[in-house]
Amino acid sequence: MELLLDILLDTAIDTVKLIPFLFLAYLAMEYLETKAGEKTISMLLHTGKKGPVIGGLLGILPQCGFSAAASNLYSGGVITVGTLLAVYLSTSDEMLPILLSEQAPADKILKILAAKVFIGIIAGILVDMGVRILHKGEQRGLHIHELCEREHCHCEEGSIFYSAFTHSLQITAFIFIISLALNGLVEVIGMETLVRTISSYPLISVLLTGLVGLIPNCASSVTITSLYLDGILSTGSMLAGLLSCAGIGLAVLFRSNRHLKNNLLILGSLYGISVLCGMIVELF
Repeated sequence: MELLLDILLDTAIDTVKLIPFLFLAYLAMEYLETKAGEKTISMLLHTGKKGPVIGGLLGILPQCGFSAAASNLYSGGVITVGTLLAVYLSTSDEMLPILLSEQAPADKILKILAAKVFIGIIAGILVDMGVRILHKGEQRGLHIHELCEREHCHCEEGSIFYSAFTHSLQITAFIFIISLALNGLVEVIGMETLVRTISSYPLISVLLTGLVGLIPNCASSVTITSLYLDGILSTGSMLAGLLSCAGIGLAVLFRSNRHLKNNLLILGSLYGISVLCGMIVELF
C-alpha cells in the first residue's frame, strides 16, 4: 500500500508540472486559430527553416513539459515535423538536473548539451528540407479545430482561455493514466536493473539503450544519466538513450495526432537518428 501511495504521489507531482506548459501551448494555438490574422498565421507557418533552430535551443530546458507542448503544437499544424524532432532530440528532460546534482564536470555537461542541440537542429533542418522536397514546398495549415472535434470540447462556445483549459484538462488526465501505468511498471521491473542488463552487451547496447530512451517517462533519462556517470554505460550508449528521450512527448503525440502513419514515422526517425549518432560516437 505504501508503494502504491508513493507511485500515485510521484505521478501526480510529475503530471501537475506539465499543466502550465500544456495550457500555454493550447492558449497559443487557440489565439492563432481565432484571433490572429491570416497574414500573421502565414508568417508563422513559413518560419519552418528557423523552427528547428528555435526548437533545438529551447529543448535543453530541464523540464518534461516542452516536448508535450511541442507535440500538441505539431498536431495543431503550428510547427513542422522538423521542429518537433529538434525538440525531441535536444530536450534534456531530467538529464541536466542529474548532471548538476552529481557535480559532473562543466565541460562534460556542456559537451552533452551541445551535442544534443547540434544533432537536434541539423536533423530537424534536414527533415524539413526532405518534407518540402517531397511535398513540393507545401506548408501544413492550422487545423486546431480538428482537435476540438475529436475531443468534443465545444471550444467555439467559450473563450480561448476556456478552450485551452479544457484541452489541457483532457490531456493531463491522459498523461496521468499513462504515467501511472509506466511508473508502476518501472517500480516492478526496476529501470536501473534493465539498463544494467543492457550494458552487459556492448554490441547491442546502443540499440537497446535507444529503445529505453523511447519509454515516455522521466525515469529513462534519470537512469541513463546516472549509469553513465557511474561508468556503466558508454558515451555512445548514453547519447543514443538521451537523444531518444522525449519525455511524455511521444505519448502526447500518439494521443493528439490522428495520423498514425506520421506518428510511426516520427517515432522511427527519432530512434534511427539517436542510434546512428550513438554508433558514430561509439566508433570514434
